Amino acid sequence: MPSKALRGAGPAAGARTDMGAVSTPAMLEELHQRKQALKQAAATPVERATIEIVALLFQSILTEERIPASVRVWFARLQMPVLRVAVSEPDFFATVDHPARKLIDRMGACVMGFDATGRAVADLLEKEIKRVVQVVEAYPDTGRRVFQTVLTEFEKFLEHYFKNANEASRKGVSLAQQVEQRETMAIQYTIELRKMLNEVPVQEGIREFLFQVWADVMAMTAVKSGDAQSEQAKAMKRAAADLIWSASAKVSREERAEVIRRLPPLLKTLREGMENAGVPLEKQDEHIQKLNNSLAAAFTAKAAVIPHERLEELMGRLETLEELLPEAADVEIDESMVLDLSGHESSELEVVGEGGSMPTPAMLAWARELQVGSWYMLDYRGRNEQVQLARQGLRKQLTLFVSPQGRGILFQQHRLAAFLQAGLLVPAQEESLTVKATRSALAKLDVDPSRLLN
Repeated sequence: MPSKALRGAGPAAGARTDMGAVSTPAMLEELHQRKQALKQAAATPVERATIEIVALLFQSILTEERIPASVRVWFARLQMPVLRVAVSEPDFFATVDHPARKLIDRMGACVMGFDATGRAVADLLEKEIKRVVQVVEAYPDTGRRVFQTVLTEFEKFLEHYFKNANEASRKGVSLAQQVEQRETMAIQYTIELRKMLNEVPVQEGIREFLFQVWADVMAMTAVKSGDAQSEQAKAMKRAAADLIWSASAKVSREERAEVIRRLPPLLKTLREGMENAGVPLEKQDEHIQKLNNSLAAAFTAKAAVIPHERLEELMGRLETLEELLPEAADVEIDESMVLDLSGHESSELEVVGEGGSMPTPAMLAWARELQVGSWYMLDYRGRNEQVQLARQGLRKQLTLFVSPQGRGILFQQHRLAAFLQAGLLVPAQEESLTVKATRSALAKLDVDPSRLLN
């Protein structure tokens, strides 16, 4: 339990009406004066030592040049709430997972990519940091709980901020969401198509086209139209059913005449679907040629006969395909399953499809632990630039970084780990704010241990 001196202490350094007028030297001087007063009023040697260590921590944080001056003052005001927690909860120093430390580290990581000579911290981000600090100050006796509450709120804010409010990231996040939706649906369609055709005698060429090409076409059409039951999406499903029927054996003259009648509009639909999904023209020609070979086999009765009832059943299941799809949470996206992500490339979204080194399990684990808002240096396509992590989608299987100019760079998890392994993607700050501050404090105490009690 903190002493009366700590419980009665007001806001920390820099608590003034005109926040922008408080300089770092002024904050540091006020911090020093407050520290001296608190140590004199402290009830025990342990409390005096804790006051000194926390003061040294905040001295390091407030002299961190990469924290913009407009935000530094709000970090200063966390000194007293953190001191109360440190006195009552000794594990504050023992673990980086303490919510008070995590809050400081998360806010620091988000603002340390900005600098005084370049970009200013976005107003909304600065306002949120201000709000968080004021909430912590308003509940001085709730300790760990209030820090955990505002940390959760800050994480939710970041998700909303990059998706809706940040001009540089908003478009990239929207494009990344479309990629995720398309990839997920394509894999889901492929899984369900495999189940549907498992016991149906469909030629290998047709199967390959449906699984590797048409599942993605159906997914892309559903995403672009905004509805899996739109007329465009239904047309792509009907094309799949028509293709399966056309490739089954045609032994009567009437059936062959019907295939000849339906083939031109079917091939037209197949081309339109592939073009809509970004399949290059030469690839379209290649796919159409293979399909023509399969359809010719049906004319010569080399293909197996699919019973009419079975075809009707297949067509019905294709119409209601979405009702059969596995849950998105059950879909695992790895490099062997991802369709050609480069098809999502645009002037506003780069998709990283190569580069890096074979990642170790530790690097894969690290890739899953990267946090939204943190800044990194990325070496890619001849550029070495600072980027900010704006989105972790699909259970962290796809990660979006955004440059200050608003260009999105999208990684699949394994490729992200490969870049971390090769040092092509490195954190802009080598260690978290509180870890660096703790190391600095310990170095000063090592030089002069008497500071703990004097």
